[in-house]
Amino acid sequence: MSKINVLSFAVANLIAAGEVVDRPASVIKELLENAIDSGADRITVEIQNGGVTYMRVADNGCGMSPEDLPISIRRHATSKIKEAKDLDGIITLGFRGEALAAIAAVSSLRIISKTRDSSVGAMLEAHNGEIAGVFERACSDGTTVIVEDLFANVPARRKFLKKDVTEAMAITAVVEKIALSKPHIAFRLIVDGNIRIDTVGDGSLKTAVYSVFGRDFASKLIETQIELDGIEVRGFIGRSDNVKATRNYQNFFINGRYVKSKTAMAAIEQAYTSYIPPEKFPCCILFITVNPAAVDVNVHPAKLEVKFSNEKPVFEAIYYAVRNALEANSARPDVVLSKPKGNSIEARLSDSQIPIEDKKELSVKKRQISAELYTAPTKKESGNAFSQMSAEEYVNKFVKTAEPAKIQTQSNSSFKVPENTVIVTQEKRDEERRQAPRESFRDTFETEQKSQTKPKLVEEKQQHEDQTFAASESRHTSESAVSASELDAPRTLKYRIIGEAFNAYVIVEVEDKLLIIDKHAAHERILFEQLRAGMKSAGATSQILMFPLEVMLTSDEIQTLADFREEIEAVGFEFTNGKYTASVTAIPEGIATDAVPDILAVIADRIKNNTGSAKLTRDIIFEKALYQASCKAAIKAGREYPEGHIKWLVDKLMEIPDITVCPHGRPVAMELSKKNLDGQFERI
Repeated sequence: MSKINVLSFAVANLIAAGEVVDRPASVIKELLENAIDSGADRITVEIQNGGVTYMRVADNGCGMSPEDLPISIRRHATSKIKEAKDLDGIITLGFRGEALAAIAAVSSLRIISKTRDSSVGAMLEAHNGEIAGVFERACSDGTTVIVEDLFANVPARRKFLKKDVTEAMAITAVVEKIALSKPHIAFRLIVDGNIRIDTVGDGSLKTAVYSVFGRDFASKLIETQIELDGIEVRGFIGRSDNVKATRNYQNFFINGRYVKSKTAMAAIEQAYTSYIPPEKFPCCILFITVNPAAVDVNVHPAKLEVKFSNEKPVFEAIYYAVRNALEANSARPDVVLSKPKGNSIEARLSDSQIPIEDKKELSVKKRQISAELYTAPTKKESGNAFSQMSAEEYVNKFVKTAEPAKIQTQSNSSFKVPENTVIVTQEKRDEERRQAPRESFRDTFETEQKSQTKPKLVEEKQQHEDQTFAASESRHTSESAVSASELDAPRTLKYRIIGEAFNAYVIVEVEDKLLIIDKHAAHERILFEQLRAGMKSAGATSQILMFPLEVMLTSDEIQTLADFREEIEAVGFEFTNGKYTASVTAIPEGIATDAVPDILAVIADRIKNNTGSAKLTRDIIFEKALYQASCKAAIKAGREYPEGHIKWLVDKLMEIPDITVCPHGRPVAMELSKKNLDGQFERI
């Protein structure tokens, strides 16, 4: 009697369905990908009881004809590809033709669809893989898929589902990732009658991030973009004060598809070395665009994993995109104060320097100012997706405490600020100075000349600066007569040291804010940057060993060292290969001999796994070695130091404003603006 059984089609279909559909979240993921591929710009997801009893995904895409509805739930039926060569350049999210077939096999399914050129739509109804019929149905353009009683015919699978709230959270996470990947599409998630996610779909990634993760998260992001070796990396990364205990906030999108990539995770975490504590993980929303022929998305049924033909350029593009953005960032965390209790206008004006106006007149003025501050931006350039509400309007509408001039998005529209709004204009100018502190006075002068009108306070401040940079000239001398050497001199922000608290924190007044500086952390970072700059400028220098150092390695590590000998020797190593060991005769200067085995093993492993070159690995290891040196040499908190030491420290911090964290990831300084203080004391 034969022991080998040929399974029936129904059983085989259930087994195959288990690879694609394992919980309600995977159903939503597959249906959302189909909706996106249909060209929709508005998608609604609704679930009940964690999606177990009811799921609905509706879109306004191209729709399906009545003839295609029965074919759509057959296995390996797809409109995305046709021939084997199409697999070499997949640009759609779905392509296997298994999703609807798998879903239909384990649920009660209804598909309601209508194409734009049809006068009436159609509805397909199926139960546990069996088609009950196709009927005419009045409906709008697009497709709506309704899934009910998931796994009702597979009780063994259903008993492994989690609680309804847990399954709803998993679905929410899926919708979040897809909403971030397609900011030009408006997504809405309804959970048990409550709207959980609602994005605008205006094409702005910053707006999508705000809608998904909230104001606090979106305000602590740094924009980055780079193109290296034909690979483009763009998006946002978290600041040093926006880190998490897990990797759940790391979002990578390869050609618009959300994936979990070990290469990308290793690249961003190595880039954050010396910027965050070692036990924390960075956040990011990064889009990596590569040639579709160089990436294989057909390696996992859920399409969450991809395989690159060459991982090294992908790793380096992500690494340098993140590292460059971190090194250029000059934003510092704010001191968080409690909200004032007083709410009345009279209470807030009781200690002001102007008389209290009539309440009715003040209310009218307040509405006028509000209307000016939130003036609608101009229409975007043609070709960009936008809705009636722009990105700036959306953020300002829901974040009324935010300062309009500081909100930046990827939108091409320009935010209009009234010329008579002196405070907003001044703050915008201060923000630009913090972002480019080393800009020459000539650039500032030319920028100011382009403006047709300037507020009086701004003009007076500009004149004061002109006198400072051209002290030898007369007060009414034209700015254009300033010497070239003075024009090109770097500008340092003016400041006043107020004092020192607890022999640890230096309080400095600079422009319209207070800086509270951790003197040990600041000095540690300054020393670290000086040491690192010296390391980069010196290049690779070797020290010859008196006796060769025998390093035991695995056979594949020995082979990697042999294959990449030229690259490894370029960083300062010299060695000969044995069968089980490498005989090292020279090592990079500054490395202890007892650290050589671990360094060679790490270099070989990273080169083999395409997670870093020999030079990059050496630099990271050197940086970690510099931590201790800079920490030990830095001034200590709790001790008194001469005023000259403190002034030198503050001078350095003003000259290099992108020093924001110490090498261990702690903040160097925190900001407290005058506006926040005025609000705390109810002066505004």
